[in-house]
Amino acid sequence: MNKKVYVGMSADLLHPGHINIIDEAAKLGDLTVGVLTDTAIASYKRLPFMTYEQRKKVVENIKGVSKVVAQETLDYRDNLNALKPDIVVHGDDWKEGVQLKTRQQVIDTLAKWGGELVEFSYTQGISSTQLNNALAEIGTTVDVRMAMLRRLINSKPIVRILEAHNALSALIAENTQEERNGKMVSFDGVWSSSLTDATAKGKPDIEAIDITSRLNSVSDIFEVTTKPMLFDADTGGKIEHFEFTVRSLERTGISAVVIEDKTGLKKNSLFGTDVKQTQDTIENFCEKITRGKKAQISNDFMIIARIESLILEAGMDDALTRADAYIKAGADGIMIHSRHKDPAEIIDFMSKFRAKDQSTPVVVVPTSFNSVTIEEFIEMGVNVVVTANHMLRSAYPAMLKVATSVLKNGRTLEAEPDCMSIKEILEFIPGTK
Repeated sequence: MNKKVYVGMSADLLHPGHINIIDEAAKLGDLTVGVLTDTAIASYKRLPFMTYEQRKKVVENIKGVSKVVAQETLDYRDNLNALKPDIVVHGDDWKEGVQLKTRQQVIDTLAKWGGELVEFSYTQGISSTQLNNALAEIGTTVDVRMAMLRRLINSKPIVRILEAHNALSALIAENTQEERNGKMVSFDGVWSSSLTDATAKGKPDIEAIDITSRLNSVSDIFEVTTKPMLFDADTGGKIEHFEFTVRSLERTGISAVVIEDKTGLKKNSLFGTDVKQTQDTIENFCEKITRGKKAQISNDFMIIARIESLILEAGMDDALTRADAYIKAGADGIMIHSRHKDPAEIIDFMSKFRAKDQSTPVVVVPTSFNSVTIEEFIEMGVNVVVTANHMLRSAYPAMLKVATSVLKNGRTLEAEPDCMSIKEILEFIPGTK
């Protein structure tokens, strides 16, 4: 009787190193490959280029593979306990780094039935990271980028979005990574903010920037990045105009448009009731959503309805009623907003909303209630967190400080500590060096 052999892999960007592992593993017995699901991969790095079903089909057709199963997490133990393989095969690259704990778990689990871990030398000269970097340089397509947001929402416990008002800030969103709680985390996409777009152009945040001008900025961002974009379209304008906006955004490759249920001259929501702001009727806003959905061509584009009831002190019941109506009208998700530092009303809304609806994506913009952690948002049932204006807000004080220093000191020497070095600039932008 042949021994049972198990290999776990993402199988997204297959290269000779993967094939070598499969070849060697197949020599040891009947090989089962555990292909990591989209959720499992997205938990520790980027969303895979191919879906789980696509990757499964590829692996099933590789010589030597007897069976393919889903591996739902990075943790091998559930699959190992279910299959009880005699041998687990892996490259020796996990003997150090973030996978070291996972390796030890495999060894301890196999020991229960006398199984063995076999490790083969890592194939030199090629890696998934190298291939990922090469693909990032090439870029992405409109359809792939647009579909990415839905896939991220379906695959990750929460999606992190960072405001970008130009290509440079978008590159920061694209490339910044940080270790948190033993995992590498990064931003999943960018937010095109009407506030920061207008401010960067020296205009007030009153829908004064036309869609063509804003799409020029989007084009600059898309030219140098690969991640999806949420587009802040304020009220969406007149219903008839919103239909054309949807088509323009969709053609550009934007993943989602967010429209708020206000009418008349747009004022920033954080003013609350300090300025005159009028909430649209439920009926009219539902019509806008429905017409927008009918205007789109693909199933990947999303219309997210932003509810202003808490901002305008219309009450929790009004917010929940609107959420239900907007979803029935076709909204692919809702954004609930608050101008209070205390997150109590957001927590209350999420509790009541999730009691009735566990599936509709919810987006929050914690500009005011900024004490809430990403883990707490996950616990509430929030799907997307947008850091909506901090890139521009942080850039302006830094520029003002440098400008003031130059005037004060009559030279730039004192300002240098607050500036990127020329070398960093040259290395930051691909192709400059």
